Amino acid sequence: MPGGETAQPGGRERGAVQHQSAQPAPLASPSTGPRETVASEAAQSLHVGSVPQDLRSPSIALGGLFAAIGGAHLAPDFKTIADARPDEAPATLLADWESQRKHPDFSIKAFYEQHFSPPLRRDISYRRKADENIYDYIQGMWGVLTRQPDKPMSYASLLPLPNAYVVPGGRFSELYYWDTYFTMIGLYETGQWDLLRGMIKDMASLIDRYGHIPNGTRTYYLSRSEPPFFSLMVDLLAQHDGQSAYRSFLPQLQKEYDYWMEGADSLKPGQAYRHLVRLQDGTLLLRHWDDLDTPRDESYPEDVATAARDGSRAPSEVYRDLRAGSETGWDFSSRWLADGHTLATIHTTDLAPIEVNCLMVHLEQTLEHAYALTGQRKLARVYGQRADERTLAVRRLFWDEDRQAFYDYDWRKNRPTDVLSAATTVPLFLRLASQEQAMGVADTIKARLLRPGGIMATDHESGQQWDAPNGWAPEEWMAIKGLNNYGATDLAETIARRWMARVIGTYEKSGVLLEKYDVDSPTISATGGKGGGEYPMQIGFGWTNGTLLGLMRRYPDVTEQILKHNPLAGQPAIDVLPPSDPYSAVGPEGSPPADPPAKPAGEVETGPQDASAHKTAALQPDGTDVTGGDGSSKRVAARVAPLDERVPTRKMTAYQPS
Repeated sequence: MPGGETAQPGGRERGAVQHQSAQPAPLASPSTGPRETVASEAAQSLHVGSVPQDLRSPSIALGGLFAAIGGAHLAPDFKTIADARPDEAPATLLADWESQRKHPDFSIKAFYEQHFSPPLRRDISYRRKADENIYDYIQGMWGVLTRQPDKPMSYASLLPLPNAYVVPGGRFSELYYWDTYFTMIGLYETGQWDLLRGMIKDMASLIDRYGHIPNGTRTYYLSRSEPPFFSLMVDLLAQHDGQSAYRSFLPQLQKEYDYWMEGADSLKPGQAYRHLVRLQDGTLLLRHWDDLDTPRDESYPEDVATAARDGSRAPSEVYRDLRAGSETGWDFSSRWLADGHTLATIHTTDLAPIEVNCLMVHLEQTLEHAYALTGQRKLARVYGQRADERTLAVRRLFWDEDRQAFYDYDWRKNRPTDVLSAATTVPLFLRLASQEQAMGVADTIKARLLRPGGIMATDHESGQQWDAPNGWAPEEWMAIKGLNNYGATDLAETIARRWMARVIGTYEKSGVLLEKYDVDSPTISATGGKGGGEYPMQIGFGWTNGTLLGLMRRYPDVTEQILKHNPLAGQPAIDVLPPSDPYSAVGPEGSPPADPPAKPAGEVETGPQDASAHKTAALQPDGTDVTGGDGSSKRVAARVAPLDERVPTRKMTAYQPS
């Protein structure tokens, strides 16, 4: 369990919790030595080694019994088993199992059914009523997906939350970290401020209790997190509550930062520890990590089978990378696979992904602003400088000039990876790219990722769900917003049009909204497409609902045009788009046509200036205070800084109402 002594390194004077840890392990050469094994056993890390008994994951609490259940294949989706609640204390169950399993007629299935209660699952098969439009359907789904505050249950894996919250849907009946930000966009658009605020308080509660926001609200997720979107959630709330939102959640923002940056002060060039890697030139990058190197509770038999397929690696190494892959939110993708298609070659911990490194800039900018608001100008300058340095690192290390896109960085090989993904737009979404880089990304998306239903997660088809031909709401949203930030409005609208047509068309055929969609197919499927990944297609779905509402508000004319055409006839999805779509013709190879006429260069889209427009920076690069008496910033954001400018221009905020 996260904890430890309070420390104040690097000017961190907010009483931030610092985690006790071993010394960082030196990096081994990729060709001459083993990978680092810090925290390879649960007892070596305070994050998992001293977890109270009531917070231990089922696999730790039940030990051999859980492994036996995992090997028996008692359910099509093992998450059902991980979510089941023991009817007795784990120690009692283990003793009973040990005494009974030696009998010749012992049945693990009968034992499980006798001693475990199945997880509570609410029916979310809410389908469209006759003539119900998609907006009303989503409004109805909020009630279906909303859960009331949890009551603690003995021996259950569910982590209770103090306020109501929205779950994604399908098999995901608990709160998930990065999903929640995109769900909140829908709550923002529909004015559900109490629910949105309560969910941010839930996130803050998780940080206060465990030192970080776990992957999801289950005990078996406590050993990892997910992409750190908490600061963007506070941005959303600030649209309504004003600057007080940053003051209110400053302690949790600092703790979030300390979790991801643990070990930074003692990490030397050429070393890695938990989420951090320091390159030989001193640059500090983030990667994904999990404190455990065992099969995931929710996918136990699948992980055992995956590790068994590669006899050249220790199973614990595969398990660690599978777990770290789950922390990315992209579980799984060719982005993390050494050979591009075999899950057993996953090497997530060797990679510094685009998203987490960009999101850390946003968190540092948010801390800069929050400390300036509270009069702690020295700390504000510290975090402003860190944000500037990290932004330049993103531009330098993750950018590939020849391929004109941002790629994940392989820190063992000291170069960008080979997999183009929709994550290339995250630096645009957070306004970290130069204008030249942003235009290069736009051209690359148009040539390689744009398809009839939106943009694909990657241009590689591996059978994993975060690869071609699938498109996902978070990536479509960040691409559209990011391109708009840099004036590429035609391409942004094209992606929005195609994605909205795919989602709305599937809804009209099936009466539901889905987790992901096949965007490469020229026709609309009632099932959403091929699926892929570890589980069947899921309905609900929080982030699809939320971002669709945001796009419908941003593009009302496009929405009206799509709704006028009836995809129920089964026409190709591209045919539901009006002739004004400059990319409506798709060639025989599935590639987009030539570029449309260029629009005159315009200012970067910023949206209205209100309480959330704080990221213009509360301080000048030299530390000069430019805040007013109320702490609000006076400086107006300029165009994005050139690549070679010493200090990058501050963004306004990642989300602006249209």
